[in-house]
Amino acid sequence: MGRCGSWLFLTLCVCFTPPENAAVRVTMREASLEVVQGDFVVLPCTFFTTSLLSRLNVIWTLAPFSKPESPMQVIVYDHGQVIEDPSLTGRVGFTGIPWSADIVLNDTRTADAGIYRCMVNNPPETGDPGIGEVVLNVLAPPSLPVCQWDGDIAIGGSVTLSCTVAEGAPTPEIRWVKLNPEEILLPINMEGKLSGSVQIANVSSQTSGLYRCSATNLLGTQNCYVNLSIYSTSESSQGILQGVLLTLSMTLVLVALLVIVLWLHRTGQDGKWKEGKEEEEECYNEIPYTPSLMKRSFV
Repeated sequence: MGRCGSWLFLTLCVCFTPPENAAVRVTMREASLEVVQGDFVVLPCTFFTTSLLSRLNVIWTLAPFSKPESPMQVIVYDHGQVIEDPSLTGRVGFTGIPWSADIVLNDTRTADAGIYRCMVNNPPETGDPGIGEVVLNVLAPPSLPVCQWDGDIAIGGSVTLSCTVAEGAPTPEIRWVKLNPEEILLPINMEGKLSGSVQIANVSSQTSGLYRCSATNLLGTQNCYVNLSIYSTSESSQGILQGVLLTLSMTLVLVALLVIVLWLHRTGQDGKWKEGKEEEEECYNEIPYTPSLMKRSFV
């Protein structure tokens, strides 16, 4: 019995003594996740360890799709303290630390999309930290596109219609359509993922009309418009001639009005001068004749 008891004790010691090179094992329950912009999402990270959790260390990082070469730290749990990245303060947090490394991300934005990495270390386990990754896609409707035109809108010229959308996930599909007199889908040249243009050569009067650019993805459609008016060079010359004639006519009218005003002003001045002379003559004629005045003049 003594020997059996000794072997049993040794067996139990071997079974419950953690191996010297034990490492934390991390399991990601999801390989990728999708969330609509503005909603919240839980990023899962499950770990298994054979040591106490008093020295547990969990680090979440993000490699954004927009800047994969510049990963950022999202949130850290270290010796009972939680540290959030300042840009995510109030939007990220652990859901069950220290028993779980899951985190929740609130009010999601398109900039949050990317590859998230969960790294768990729990001394005194000396093995490499357990690491898991999950891809997050943030879905967003297209932003309002910007429509522009450039070129020569005289008959025979060339015009380029351009349409640019700032964001949208999945990447919006851009389409150009001429609306009147009937809808006509136009061939488009994509310039990157978020910009498309249409080139119209040798424009004519039939080119005139309303054009619409649509940016569409799973979450919606946004539109912008361009109204083209094609003119002929003869119409342009006729318009210039009409403008010149109108200007000359207005000039002649103004000169005539100025002459009339000056004439009336001069007539008024002459009338006042004549009235002044008559008043002076009346005053002179009204001087009374007295003998005393005559006598004084001869003394």
